[in-house]
Amino acid sequence: MISIYYKKNNWKIVLLLVAVVIGAVSLYYTSRVVRNIEIQEKKKMMLWAKATRDLSAATDLEENQEFLLDILRENDNIPVILTDDNLQILSYLNIDPEKAQEPGYLERQMVIMRQQHEPIRIEPLEGITQYIFYKDSDLLYQLRYYPYFQLGVISIFLLVSYLAFSMSRRYEQDFLWVGMAKETAHQLGTPISSLMAWHEYLKSTEASEADAEMLSEVGKDIERLQTITDRFSKIGSVPVLEKSEVREVLQNAMQYMRKRASEKVEFKLELGNTPVHCSINAPLFDWVIENLTKNALDAMSGSGTITVQLQVQGKMANIDFTDTGKGIPANQFQAIFKPGITTRKRGWGLGLTLAKRIIEKYHRGKIFVRWSEQGKGTTFRIQLPLRTD
Repeated sequence: MISIYYKKNNWKIVLLLVAVVIGAVSLYYTSRVVRNIEIQEKKKMMLWAKATRDLSAATDLEENQEFLLDILRENDNIPVILTDDNLQILSYLNIDPEKAQEPGYLERQMVIMRQQHEPIRIEPLEGITQYIFYKDSDLLYQLRYYPYFQLGVISIFLLVSYLAFSMSRRYEQDFLWVGMAKETAHQLGTPISSLMAWHEYLKSTEASEADAEMLSEVGKDIERLQTITDRFSKIGSVPVLEKSEVREVLQNAMQYMRKRASEKVEFKLELGNTPVHCSINAPLFDWVIENLTKNALDAMSGSGTITVQLQVQGKMANIDFTDTGKGIPANQFQAIFKPGITTRKRGWGLGLTLAKRIIEKYHRGKIFVRWSEQGKGTTFRIQLPLRTD
């Protein structure tokens, strides 16, 4: 299976790689910053502990007393609890005073602080031993979780970019489809009109029985060309759906294809005896059946069996279209409906893309590969909502 112009999501891989690189760099850099701040805060607390010890031994007349107080006052962001040797709380710093009055709050904070850092022991002075409990500052806490917030923002940005890019591509594809379809219908109009005129002229002349039969078939092909032109003209506009008997639509579509297929191809219609009604635009739906038949004929190399089965399940009509061709690899079940995917050397890979668009967008149904095995065949299923009115 080859793709003519469809590039398979390379830009998605690029976006993912960019996100991974940005995330990895952000995490690495932030982790280094956090580690450095942790070291600085630990040094700061060691100095704070030494200043506390020295201040407790200082006298009012010592000149360095004010200096020691300045050191203590410099800690304005690291939560600290000072205890005695029996872990009785002596004082605290940088903790919400209102919460500190709650019973057990400071004790719970000491547990958290011990989990983060080993308490600093202040060497005994005059037989008094003290401990300093501390935990990470709010700044350090925020920096530790900042990369995850950043990755979340990047992920949202990439998601929005992906959705915007997808919508842009879809709009461009729709615009291209509509433009090509309208131009094709316009270009076909003139030669079809000419063929119709020549056909009427030949019918008015004397012709043998064989020639009359040939003219009849030519007339049918001209009508088919008119139908094709009508199909192309409907692309991009809202088609009119009419309540139709699905069995009759399938019989008419397959009858035309049967006459133009090889005699080595057997067609089986298993449509049941009960009428089944759905909302259908016959020209567009015939296009789907024609595409499925052409793909089946190509997969079977002009020899095999095509079976069309119609069943009702709940509120849906299920149409199974089975061939005995070469099959489709399981990893291609979704890809074959994308533009440019084809198994034919001269194919454009648009048939199944149009079929999916017609069934799902215009008829509010579904089309998918129900079963396929390489060397045995493929079954496509079309699901259409039933009309019960």
